[in-house]
Amino acid sequence: MTDATMLKKIEHRAVIKFLTKQGKSQKTIHEEMVTVYQDSAPSLSTIQKWSSEFKRGRESIEDDPRPGGPITAATEENVKILEKLVLEDARVKIKMLAEITKLSVGTIHTMLHDYLNLTKVSARWVPRMLTALQKQARVDTCKEFLELCGDDPASVFERIVTGDETWVHHYDPESKQESMQWHKKGSDPPKKFKVTPSAGKIMATVFWDSKGILLIEYTKKGETINAEKYSTTLRRLREAIKEKRRGKLAKKVLLLHDNAPVHTARLSKAAVRECGFEEINHPPYSPDLAPSDYFLFPNLKKYLRGKRFADDNELKSAVNEHFSGQEEKYFFKGIEKLISRSNKCIDIMGDYIEK
Repeated sequence: MTDATMLKKIEHRAVIKFLTKQGKSQKTIHEEMVTVYQDSAPSLSTIQKWSSEFKRGRESIEDDPRPGGPITAATEENVKILEKLVLEDARVKIKMLAEITKLSVGTIHTMLHDYLNLTKVSARWVPRMLTALQKQARVDTCKEFLELCGDDPASVFERIVTGDETWVHHYDPESKQESMQWHKKGSDPPKKFKVTPSAGKIMATVFWDSKGILLIEYTKKGETINAEKYSTTLRRLREAIKEKRRGKLAKKVLLLHDNAPVHTARLSKAAVRECGFEEINHPPYSPDLAPSDYFLFPNLKKYLRGKRFADDNELKSAVNEHFSGQEEKYFFKGIEKLISRSNKCIDIMGDYIEK
């Protein structure tokens, strides 16, 4: 934990202590702190914990000394990994995150609430409690994109190439709703046993356009996607475009990817320029405006869900089978949705689009 983060926590606790001694309820304290601190305000559960401590006579606002060494699970690297996973799947459960990251449920909970300021609304994780400035940035970016499309959006769609990374599992169980089936009235309904996704998984990097898949790369076990690796992937993407979409490079490719640190690194930016791509602005914390996140990956995972794969090769074959089975209009539809989603984002003044 950085010094700035610790000072902010101490400040919060001092305010909680003062308001508690004034006799204010925990809910009122939370409401007042949200009004002042906005998205950096502590969660209600944190306020309840410290307010209760102060009511019992506690005076110190410092952390209690812990036996042994300091807890280091909530590192900056782990926080970034967790944020990436939540952005990939806004409905992911804490237990699933714990299984993927090998961190405890308690640590995941702390990182989500205290480090990433995430909360659950209408049974959905939202990537971020957006500030007024962040919402305005989303609106401005959507207006910029619509202006780019002008009266001829099809010509812009033809130039767009988009992509991202996602995990795919050897086995991802169907949800209760997905496993619904017909049965005769009066008979016992089928039983569904609770199953968690398999530990076996691979990271897929997928780039595509309005006509289909351009490039799929898989990260080997033990590898991480850093700026150097991503730069190499971008150069391979350029070669794939040259081979599969004759004339597309001459029209100037519009690259749409999110603001993940690996995508915005200096080395990655240099590779984008080297490949001759132009980047389309993408607002931070906006998977609902990224075609891979709102269209391609959810449909892929729905197709894979409930199927078991013996190894990575079987899983890769299934991924390829899903994409090869789609017509060109399927991919065009995913890109075309950028128009309606941009308009929707503007209409709701920068809030997240649920569907």
